[in-house]
Parts: sequence; C-alpha cells; structure tokens
Amino acid sequence: MDINIINPLVVSFTDILPQIGFQSVERRSISLVGSTLDYDGVLVHISLVGVLKGAILIGMSLDSAKQFASKMMMGMDVTELDSLAQSAISEMGNMVCANACTQFAKAGISGLDISPPLLLIGKNGQATLPVPQTIAIHFSVDGIDVHVYVGLLQVNS
Repeated sequence: MDINIINPLVVSFTDILPQIGFQSVERRSISLVGSTLDYDGVLVHISLVGVLKGAILIGMSLDSAKQFASKMMMGMDVTELDSLAQSAISEMGNMVCANACTQFAKAGISGLDISPPLLLIGKNGQATLPVPQTIAIHFSVDGIDVHVYVGLLQVNS
C-alpha cells in the first residue's frame, strides 16, 4: 500500500476533531502492520469503495471511548458506552471518513463512497481487513489514545 494514500485521512482526522470539540490532535507514530488487528475496546469500521477499496478503522479502549464520547457530548458524564455514546463515536468516524473522501478528491482520487459506520465493541477481539498490510496511525487526542488503521488498495479501472 502506498504510504501517501494515508495523507488525506490524516488531514481529515486533524481537521475534523477540532470542529467537534477537541483541542489537541497530535500524530504520534505511523507503522505498517498485518491485515489482522487485535483489539480491546471499540473499533469504528467504515468501508471505502471506488478506485480505492478497503476499510478505515478507528480504535480506542473502552475507557478512552467513554472519554471521547463525553467530550463530543459537551462534557456530559459518560459512565457506560450506551446507545447515545456509541452514536457519538460512530458519527465521528462517519465525519472523518466523509471528509477524507473530500481530501482524496482534492488529491485527484475521486468517486469514492463510504459505508455507514459499523461499531465493534469487545475484549480480545480480532478484525481482519481484506488487504495484505494495514497502516496504523497512533494519535493523541486531548490525551486520549486513538489508533487509525488504513487498509486500502488502489483498484485498476
């Protein structure tokens, strides 16, 4: 996978999160991982189709997801990841990925569509993406650890 394919997503993540109440969005690291991801907590899964195909996943621990949802809901106390908190996390993923499609179009990659967000919650979970390798980007968002996984392939038209 071409590392440059992640730039529109990084721009989207750092542009959108301040619009929904976060003050600090810092990219910490980027690494190449396999197609299978182990997780404890929450993963927002959004598929991309078009000239790029694959998935973008945004993951965080359950406690981080509660903090994240609380921040999105203007400081409302979130003690459990109920349907309202889950909706907030899913909507963040939707906003970031929709904006990423706009950023891809600006970079000359147009005609992309995204799926509605799928929220995965669990302990000792695994998600396998339909790509040989995934790029993992670690962010700190107001001190909350967030991992963005990009598993996209360019499709020849």
